[in-house]
Amino acid sequence: MIMGHDVTTKKRIAVLGATGSIGVQTLDVVQATGCAEIIALTAHTNIDVLEQQIHACKPRKAVVTDKVKAAELKARLALTDSATEVLGGMEGMYEVVSMPEVDCVVNAVVGNIGLQPTMHAIESGKEIALANKETLVTSGALVMASAEAKGVPVLPIDSEHSAVFQCLQGNTGNTIRTLYLTASGGPFRTFSAEQLAHVTAEDALKHPNWSMGAKITIDSASMMNKGLEVIEARWLFDVDPSQIEVLVHPQSVIHSMVEYEDGAVMAQLGEPDMRVPIQYALTYPKRVANDFPRLNLLERSNLTFEPPNRALFPCLDMAYAALREGGLMPTVLNAANEAAVALFLAGEIRFLDIARLIERAMSAYTDGDTGVVREALSVEAVLRVDAWARGFVARG
Repeated sequence: MIMGHDVTTKKRIAVLGATGSIGVQTLDVVQATGCAEIIALTAHTNIDVLEQQIHACKPRKAVVTDKVKAAELKARLALTDSATEVLGGMEGMYEVVSMPEVDCVVNAVVGNIGLQPTMHAIESGKEIALANKETLVTSGALVMASAEAKGVPVLPIDSEHSAVFQCLQGNTGNTIRTLYLTASGGPFRTFSAEQLAHVTAEDALKHPNWSMGAKITIDSASMMNKGLEVIEARWLFDVDPSQIEVLVHPQSVIHSMVEYEDGAVMAQLGEPDMRVPIQYALTYPKRVANDFPRLNLLERSNLTFEPPNRALFPCLDMAYAALREGGLMPTVLNAANEAAVALFLAGEIRFLDIARLIERAMSAYTDGDTGVVREALSVEAVLRVDAWARGFVARG
């Protein structure tokens, strides 16, 4: 059972990836509800937004992983009355996740760069509020074993995993039959193969329901996002991959469901608003009032479901295959996807090439044609295989 923070006091949090979509919404939640105290903020290069956040939130420390940008921000703040200490590089991120003043680390960075800060935070005994998919996709066994050994709760921020987590409350000891992860289907749900061959990055970034960062939005369009969530769910909830099913639910009202062995199905519903799962992670096990939009079931009465089109969106099955193989194959999947999405956003490949490049990388790793030793799962091995897969995709 995941133990919660003492609800009589506010959680003191460090927000990693504060200038991204989830990071910004986390600060919105804190400002709107007063449910937490901001101790530290981190960003990669976006010091314009980070500077505004520093003045608004007054954290004790801020980190910019790009050291040149860190120096620039430090010089800017020196001209103001800000007392925030600015640190640079990944070592700065490791420092803030280990601060004694921090109770909870909100990991909202995008990409496998989020793995090492998570491990440092767990080693320091910090509660983890996790939005960084890659941490569990590439290293789920390591992360959850470390968290269990340290007695550290890992609280999901993704709307789907938060929904499952909420449906599990009060059901400790009851056998789960199936976890249903819902998917909007993205902007191309009704497209043909011919249409998909000609979509652009601009097309793919027009998600019908959610406001997310560019990389996650592209993943939603390819259904890789749901594949990564399947892998996350396996580790978060300790279930077999065969117990996880994906349903396309275009309205994005039911965020996920849990079916128990007696046939009862628990569902969590709400407007598609990431602030709700973020808030639940920050206040768990308590719920706190807010003025976010409320679900009106009379206006949302047409709720539909359909199976995912696995032929048109093969990334979903690739994720299941990587999960079944285990070891470092999910790292190959994730790194190849990140590299391919970056190429697509840069206009260097077409949308359908994303899946092709991932499949080629997975096949090359299976065949041993990599120059990377197939070894046991470790953080060091994850980083090596991650670098290989990115390089493989870059070479085409």
